[in-house]
Amino acid sequence: MGDVYSRLEQLPRAWGPALGEVTLKKSPHDFHVDEILGFEPDRDGEHRLLLVRKSGWNTEDVVRLLSTRYGVSIRDIGYSGLKDRQAVTTQWFSLQLPAREPEPDNIDTGVEVLAVHLHRRKLRRGAHQGNRFTLALRDCDVDDAELAQRIECIRQGGVPNYFGDQRFGRNHSNLGRAIALFEGNRRGRSRGLMLSAARAWLFNQVVARRVADASWNRALTGDAFVLDGSRSFFSDNENRADIAQRLRRGDIHPSGPMWGRGDAIVSAQTAELESEALQPWQTFCRGLEEAGLKQERRPLRVIPRELAYETKGSSTLTLSFVLPRGAYATALLHSIFSVAVTAPAQSEPASTDS
Repeated sequence: MGDVYSRLEQLPRAWGPALGEVTLKKSPHDFHVDEILGFEPDRDGEHRLLLVRKSGWNTEDVVRLLSTRYGVSIRDIGYSGLKDRQAVTTQWFSLQLPAREPEPDNIDTGVEVLAVHLHRRKLRRGAHQGNRFTLALRDCDVDDAELAQRIECIRQGGVPNYFGDQRFGRNHSNLGRAIALFEGNRRGRSRGLMLSAARAWLFNQVVARRVADASWNRALTGDAFVLDGSRSFFSDNENRADIAQRLRRGDIHPSGPMWGRGDAIVSAQTAELESEALQPWQTFCRGLEEAGLKQERRPLRVIPRELAYETKGSSTLTLSFVLPRGAYATALLHSIFSVAVTAPAQSEPASTDS
């Protein structure tokens, strides 16, 4: 299966060739992710918002741990984003505990409750604003001037918003399972994971095509544009000068398909490009439609905030930045380096994703 599908490393880069190779995740402590909630707790209500720091645990493992520790049904525990075990992460969980208030505490090896706040509602998936990443990149040997120039390009213009390899499972196994699902040969609780993998794969094909023809950050006739920081999109082929100016400012972004049922959202040049890019993958397109998913749009590019770097010693580079929810840190790294990941790819959207 891994021979059929391209890895992120093989997809085109927007700002030129990789400046060199780095190693990611030699240790979980090389990869720090802090979830940014984006709103203040209510300070009253029957739910408790817990800020949890963890290492060596994925999100669903922590949900089961919290359920056992506080005697709460799993269905009464909420979280916003998935974070994997091969990192040090902080993220928020909600527990429906009307009569009890957990204290900050170490609740197991590698899991610590840092803060507790009252809240009125269960935390829903995708409720957080974004993630702050701090990465230690090992075995780094790149030219300082070239690195500074590449970082500035990314600060100003962003990077292609590829889904990372984590989305597809080890050796892209989730895509093979998706095909089995679409052919009626598979059922089970991981159906959503397979649908997400197939959808992400189609999106990446469109991003790659638009990076290859240098249109990932500019308007084509028939485009749909996503408002920065939202999931809202619109089409506008009349006000070309205004669209170009808003693209330069980063107010809006060209978009690609999150495949599903529904009337065509794009037209003309964009529709033709997307049709050509996805022609080899009609099994995925039909399967997603038959599964009942409705088509949506996702930005083709993402512009990081607070992007900074620092060299430590002769071969370690620390890179820090903030990405909106759903964007992958590995997509940003791909625009600078050839990345060797020592930790195994997970079968879930990892901390580089949400």
